[in-house]
Amino acid sequence: MSERWSIDRLLGPPDQPAGRLRVRVQLLLTTLLILTNVIGAAIVFGLTFLITPGGGPDASYLAALAIAVPVYVATAVVVGATLITVGALRALRWVREDDVPTPQERRTALRMPWRMTLIQLGLWFCASVVFTVIALVMQPEAALSALFAVGIAGVVVSAIAYLITEFVLRPVAARALAGRAAHDELGVGVERKMVVFWCLGTASPVLGLVVASVIALTRDDIDIDRLAYVILGLAAVVLVFGLLVTVLNARSIVAPIESVQAALSRVGDGDLDVEIRVDDGTELGLLQSGFNEMVHGLREREQIRDLFGRHVGHAVARAATTGRVELGGETRIVSVLMIDLVGSTSYATNRPPAEVVDMLNRFFAIIVEEVDRRDGLVNKFMGDAVLAIFGAPADLPDHATAALEAARVIAGRIAREMPEIGAGIGVSTGQVVAGNVGARSRFEYTVIGDAVNSAARLEELAKDVDGGVLAAAASREAAGPAEQEHWTEHDRIVLRGRAEPTSTVRLADPVSAADSPYAAKQQRASEPVE
Repeated sequence: MSERWSIDRLLGPPDQPAGRLRVRVQLLLTTLLILTNVIGAAIVFGLTFLITPGGGPDASYLAALAIAVPVYVATAVVVGATLITVGALRALRWVREDDVPTPQERRTALRMPWRMTLIQLGLWFCASVVFTVIALVMQPEAALSALFAVGIAGVVVSAIAYLITEFVLRPVAARALAGRAAHDELGVGVERKMVVFWCLGTASPVLGLVVASVIALTRDDIDIDRLAYVILGLAAVVLVFGLLVTVLNARSIVAPIESVQAALSRVGDGDLDVEIRVDDGTELGLLQSGFNEMVHGLREREQIRDLFGRHVGHAVARAATTGRVELGGETRIVSVLMIDLVGSTSYATNRPPAEVVDMLNRFFAIIVEEVDRRDGLVNKFMGDAVLAIFGAPADLPDHATAALEAARVIAGRIAREMPEIGAGIGVSTGQVVAGNVGARSRFEYTVIGDAVNSAARLEELAKDVDGGVLAAAASREAAGPAEQEHWTEHDRIVLRGRAEPTSTVRLADPVSAADSPYAAKQQRASEPVE
């Protein structure tokens, strides 16, 4: 986190103004490129002393170098910085105007580090020509050494300059990619970049060792001590600057991977609002973009599942997404709760539609809260009636206790919170067939069986029972001892559609009609609204 913060502090936040980004990029590029060219000049001086035959550069050649190197480096820095800055500002006009880049502008922005590096290579190629000519004039035997020293320094400086430029231009790449990297928008791929920088940071200095060895084998006037110094100097370039190039290159590859890794950890913790800033034009940018698309898909799936759960119940939604719901149905022992409003027709007739809808929403909210609290499923809203199931699709060991407790609490809440209306509640326990019914293109999860029919019949009869709740005795027998104490025996009733009587129970301490605000306000609720 601290490293990410330091990088953001150096490069600026993703949403920084375009003008500030332009100034920041220009200052960073100029400062860092000057520094790398100064390092290159130091490499030239060091190698010149090590590999110039005859004991090193003579006084005149050394004096010429002391003047020529600083002058050329200063000139090259000014020219290079000007070319790079002008080229960058021209190519990044869309950044200055805070506009959306065209495909061509996007490709140009992603390939800009390589174009700037080519400018650096061109300047150092000119330097190799200039210093070779100076060596031919001042100390001819040092010409090959000068060409070799400037060439090695130019390769190292160009490699470092590329990595620095790519790093500084990451905010520009992020804006160019705009959260996505398409296949036709890639810069140089990771594999090619690794090979190129191996050549620049390792192969080139090692090739210098090979050249020095060949010269030593083919010439008899090579001083063994001088050859040792040459090898030591080239080895230092390989170890120091080769390591620097390798580390910088590795960081340019690891940084995008670490951003994906950190974002994956947040997703694993349940945070789906995370999004990575795509700021790499290689395959790593595709990885960052692919992660963002994956999280976007997860967010959409979560929204769909939430919407699906709101329509069919979250238990059904979870079971459906995990494939645990039998498409043809399965036999289960469940408890069914059926509830229907009393006097809803007259209430709807004498009230404005908005008031009726508000009443129904408050009524349904009570039922959904209490059923969900006990891991039940609100299966259907049927006008002003509700069907709830306990024990399907998810197993609920004590479903009878949950159904009876929900019925008891719902009856009490309706009496207290909705005095303008009443309800009848029926509870039954038994065997049902639970599953998806309908066509393959449109089906609905539901339960079918005698327990459902019994709950519907008991709900009708409960409207005339003190407390408004009537349950089958089988439900109380299947419930826990604590819940059984809240219920007392009622009548044996022959339910419609059955030949044998059904033993029923009611609340042992119901909300009586005298104590219920509903009884006192029933007359007013039925009066017309003026």
